[in-house]
Amino acid sequence: MTSAPSRRSLLIGGTSAALAAPLLTASSATARPHRPGRKVTTGAELAAAQGWRLLRDRKVGVVSAPTGVLRDLSHTVDSMAADKKLNVVGVFGPEHGFRGSAQAGESEPESEDPRTGLTVYDAYGADAKKMAELFTKAGADTIVFDVQDVGVRFYTYIWTLYEAMVAARSIGASFVVLDRPNPIGRRVDGPMMTEEFTSGVGLKPIIQQHGMTVGELARYYNGELLPKEGKGGKVDLEVVRVRGWDPNSFAQDNDLPWVPPSPNMPTADSASVYAGTGYFEGTNLSEGRGTTRPFEFIGAPYLDYRYSDRLNAYDLPGVRFREGYFAPSFSKYEGETCTGVQIQVTDVRRFEPVPTAVAMLIEARKYEKFAWREDDFDEKRPFWIDKLSGSPRLRKMIDDGKDLDAVTGAWKGEVRDFDRKRRKYLLY
Repeated sequence: MTSAPSRRSLLIGGTSAALAAPLLTASSATARPHRPGRKVTTGAELAAAQGWRLLRDRKVGVVSAPTGVLRDLSHTVDSMAADKKLNVVGVFGPEHGFRGSAQAGESEPESEDPRTGLTVYDAYGADAKKMAELFTKAGADTIVFDVQDVGVRFYTYIWTLYEAMVAARSIGASFVVLDRPNPIGRRVDGPMMTEEFTSGVGLKPIIQQHGMTVGELARYYNGELLPKEGKGGKVDLEVVRVRGWDPNSFAQDNDLPWVPPSPNMPTADSASVYAGTGYFEGTNLSEGRGTTRPFEFIGAPYLDYRYSDRLNAYDLPGVRFREGYFAPSFSKYEGETCTGVQIQVTDVRRFEPVPTAVAMLIEARKYEKFAWREDDFDEKRPFWIDKLSGSPRLRKMIDDGKDLDAVTGAWKGEVRDFDRKRRKYLLY
């Protein structure tokens, strides 16, 4: 999803017995643990199975993307629009657009959706003020958020969520999150965002790999961040919870269909590594855009076979590095042969994406032609890696030749503090 912070303007239900129970909201029930063979049921499926009764007698605006699907792969908005008892007044598309036709850093313009006839508004890059204008223009009094996140701070959907919540609060609208699993589980890791380096790929101070669902993040925002935003106060928030999901599981473990959250997140394996290899958008290495395995292929024309050997010598948990060669069809080094690695996750439960990526950066930095990618449009904060990592610390420590333990150890206290703070907002 996220192209390096080049976003300078800154992701009808079944009727089975399993779905026939009352909606699981943040205030009404306790989530059941995942059991082998048990279906995971998203918040959208639960709401659809109850005939969308949660949204009756409301003027509904929906923030969604192609991932907002039911188990039969129909879109939640299509299901809502087909229900004559609902009044859906508009749809709001984040990065890549509502139907997903736009590449990284792009969106779909305001238009009429051919299938539903609904107006789709371009909400990508919109701050709370602009978002509130769009909600008002549509006439919405209830905002529904149904987007699959990938569990990483620099994935823009969670900041669309934040701005939408602030906007809903400002116009007195209620807010409903149709929750979905975090595909990379409960792990918390990586540096904290600092105020000086906030941007569209990290708007507020949260940890890089936050380990929460969008519903849990919404609760965290509402409790910790919204009261500090503007005049303060919370939005009227309700979360329709996932059923049957083990928060310590991964997308590879559940039976939900994988719909790419963005064009460069084609598989659950891509999501598994992205929490770390998203860093390479802030370097002059290719992060694999323009290949069949974005964020799993990392390389550049100036690397050689020794790169994979050096990485494998770290003996990092749950991962091996295959010497790889690729020629991207677009983005960095288009049409040029890159030498590098394909990341092979051998055990997703032991794999640590952030430390793995730090080791990869440390070894890449040893090549003479390595460079941190600069943003020509931001003289005060020229290095994109600083916006991705939250501060100049990561870049400076690697430039100073610090080893893996020193670099990753620098944020352990931040991770502990964030983990303690988030616990009261967890639902599963």
